[in-house]
Formats: sequence, C-alpha cells, structure tokens
Amino acid sequence: MQKLVESFIATANAFDVEGALSLFATDAVIDDVSVGDTFVGQGGVHQYLERFFVGYSTSSRLLSIEEIDDFHSDVRLDFTGGFGHEIGILKVAINPDGLIERTDADLE
Repeated sequence: MQKLVESFIATANAFDVEGALSLFATDAVIDDVSVGDTFVGQGGVHQYLERFFVGYSTSSRLLSIEEIDDFHSDVRLDFTGGFGHEIGILKVAINPDGLIERTDADLE
C-alpha cells in the first residue's frame, strides 16, 4: 500500500494524469466530501485529477499512512496549490489486483 500511495503522489505531483489513472480500477470511486461530489469510473477519476490536481497546481506530500489491513489504509497528506494549504485525509481501499477501488477524501 505504501508503494501505491507513493506512486499516486509522484504521478499526481508531476501532473501525469494518465499515470495516476493507471493506479485506479476501472470502476473506482472517489468520494470527496470537501468538494461535495463523487467521481465514478475512469472518466470520473480523470475529471477529478484534472480539476483538483492539474487545475489547482496541487502538490502533495505524504505525512502518514496507517495500514488498516491488506486492502485498506488511512493516508494523511499535506496539500498546497492555487487554493492555499490544507491537510487531507484519504481512506484508500484497493482491490485484489492492487488497484485503488475507492477513496474517501476529506480535509482536516
């Protein structure tokens, strides 16, 4: 899980939307309470990455990761970008293929 999270951060920070998208299952869901919306499937994840990472020039730094079990982790990230500075919490679930199938996102 640590490697997957670090890969996501690296690709997102490089604004490599396709690289980041390759880490998500085809039916992945991002539910982001902080923006009040849910993004479903590859199209939804692509839209999320373009809007909130590329669009705001977001840079993320891993603060901590707590592995709950083999398929779930709680990740704490430091975000900076065109919106300012925030600390975010991601509840990440992966599928048996090691791809992100769900992320529940919020800000502290």
